[in-house]
Amino acid sequence: MARRYDTNDATDRATGLREAASAVRRGELVVLPTDTVYGIGADAFSSEAVADLLAAKGRGRNMPTPVLIGSPNTLHGLVTDFSEQAWELVDAFWPGALTIVAKHQPSLQWDLGDTRGTVAVRMPLHPVAIELLTEVGPMAVSSANLSGHPAPEDCDAAQEMLGDSVSVYLDGGPTPGNVPSSIVDVSRGVPLLLREGAISPEELRKVVPDLEVAN
Repeated sequence: MARRYDTNDATDRATGLREAASAVRRGELVVLPTDTVYGIGADAFSSEAVADLLAAKGRGRNMPTPVLIGSPNTLHGLVTDFSEQAWELVDAFWPGALTIVAKHQPSLQWDLGDTRGTVAVRMPLHPVAIELLTEVGPMAVSSANLSGHPAPEDCDAAQEMLGDSVSVYLDGGPTPGNVPSSIVDVSRGVPLLLREGAISPEELRKVVPDLEVAN
């Protein structure tokens, strides 16, 4: 039976974060608010939990799960060949609605789907998400919807779709917006905008003037 906690209530928030952290460590799924939409998350280093996440969404391995982190410093253990331009993007837009695709450390024992040696990573601008990520470490997090359905902007919508496949729901109220993060690939040298989202190409080019845009 899924448990739900109101993170706008101080007591409920403390209990909910504790329960969510315990659930993640047990390899279970949690739903959490972010600065874009609600996400469904699992321990990034548990292949079984990530597989359960994909199954809960009805999503295939061909769409790998992004990873959320609680601090830019965490990147040092996750990625390799991270350019000066990539760090400039981090400095300018994190925490926030920018997802960066980079080569992951080959030594990492994880299975996020068919990633072809890369990882999509982001630090969200949301206190509840940051607190949970700081407690449990990197989490595989995807939008908390069934594949093909709209990404949820509130906890009710997420719970209606995902039900008891999730152990803990952290209800932070409506999210600030439903615009997804922008995605920039830095794994091939020149930064490439794969998806235009909350951050426009013009804003990105103020930091990386040679940004290219995928067709």
